[in-house]
Amino acid sequence: MTKLAINRLHYPVTVLGHGVRAGIWIQGCTLACPGCMSRDTWAPRPDTEVDVETVLTWIRRLPGPLDGVTVSGGEPFQQPGPLAELLHGLSELTSDDGARRDLLVFSGYAWPRLRDGSAHQPALALCDAVVAGPYVARRNTGSPLRGSDNQEVVPLTPLGRERYGAEALARYGERRLQVMTNGGDLRIIGIPHRTDLARWRTASEAGGVTWEGTTWTA
Repeated sequence: MTKLAINRLHYPVTVLGHGVRAGIWIQGCTLACPGCMSRDTWAPRPDTEVDVETVLTWIRRLPGPLDGVTVSGGEPFQQPGPLAELLHGLSELTSDDGARRDLLVFSGYAWPRLRDGSAHQPALALCDAVVAGPYVARRNTGSPLRGSDNQEVVPLTPLGRERYGAEALARYGERRLQVMTNGGDLRIIGIPHRTDLARWRTASEAGGVTWEGTTWTA
């Protein structure tokens, strides 16, 4: 069984791609972009490794609509073999009416590095689109689907162009965030503006909420 290090799985996700999605966050990233909101995904953690088939089974058992799957991290392309196996399994999933679900992957690698890296090709061949490039906090200007405007949204298939081409991105409008809780932890899903997280923490602490840790300072 192929193992993949996973930070978390979420459904439904409505802010990181087209429609209603499943979100898969990979554990492990050596890029360490300053200002990253997901520092808890940086450290390699063998204890987070699960069989790829376990993730696929979770996807198959989701109860509601599913327009696509978003893979983020961490850095997905630092586990290229397991990532390709995951995407292959996901690519075979269809909705009840036979429609394809799109596969969108976020990477901190610049697009030329992904495009030209031989180890990345099996996974790229299965992506409908990638969002590529390192996060640069000072360039976090609110661009749709991008943490900072140096990043590129690269459609790779007709479905990718339909959902993530220039015309589609122009319809995305303002960024939105989801907030989820498991009863103890709060999870923010989406791409915040540069100062959103600090302002949210300050405001919530002023209202009496105690913070014991945050993913962006982990």
